[in-house]
Amino acid sequence: MNGAALDPLIPQLYHVRRVRRELRDIVTLDLVPIEGTRPPFQPGQFNMLYAFGIGEVAISVSGATTSLDCYVHTVRNVGAVSGAIAALRPGATLGVRGPFGTVWPCQAAEGKDVVIVAGGLGLAPLRPAIYHVLAHREHYGRIIVLYGARSPHDILFKSELERWRRKLDVDITVTVDHADADWHGNVGVVPQLIPRVGFDPQSSFAMVCGPEVMMRFTATSLHEAGLPLDRIYLSMERNMKCAIGLCGHCQFGPDFICKDGPVMRYDHIANRLTVREI
Repeated sequence: MNGAALDPLIPQLYHVRRVRRELRDIVTLDLVPIEGTRPPFQPGQFNMLYAFGIGEVAISVSGATTSLDCYVHTVRNVGAVSGAIAALRPGATLGVRGPFGTVWPCQAAEGKDVVIVAGGLGLAPLRPAIYHVLAHREHYGRIIVLYGARSPHDILFKSELERWRRKLDVDITVTVDHADADWHGNVGVVPQLIPRVGFDPQSSFAMVCGPEVMMRFTATSLHEAGLPLDRIYLSMERNMKCAIGLCGHCQFGPDFICKDGPVMRYDHIANRLTVREI
């Protein structure tokens, strides 16, 4: 791209190349730049997606870093802007700023076990990290993925979860809050899975993303299992507007999620997670 692509305040034009319906209210979009190539990103980062005439929203990248020609974003229709983006069809145009934010500790975790815990749509921001550790499988010990959904019908990326499980060198466990008669798997919240999986807490890193209450209980369960606080990472979600730490919408205590996050080490934010007003 030209020099303007380096200015985080100026959206660049992208085309929607492909749309995949994941769930009733969730779609995945492949976005390609109209000019040039997309800037590189690292697992955990996000872009600001701009629906013309409606507004802008922060969405984590959900594709592999090796998808060199496009960004992949998984979007839930929860409001005016995300709804407009989720309704886009191939060939549509939108604005993209980014990538922004801190990253999952994939490099720091080399040589260690990796415990990935996701709840609901939280699997999307973690998917680039899963792609990375699988692509560099020889650099990691055990890879454990724990995923919780509201019901069997709400399981995100179900075919990928099944494909990863078939690799035989990845431990995948899925649980649902509420089951129907056809579900024969785990029932219960995802933090309850942690005491049941075997990993060496002194030689592991954990990456967690999901609803804030789920992350709080998951981090507590991981620490109770022996994992040090400084090796637990959470991806925080707040109402990010500017992505460069100026507007203050995403302030989280002394930090701004868009600039100091979204991936944050648990020992830095544990006390704040217990305060409802923050």
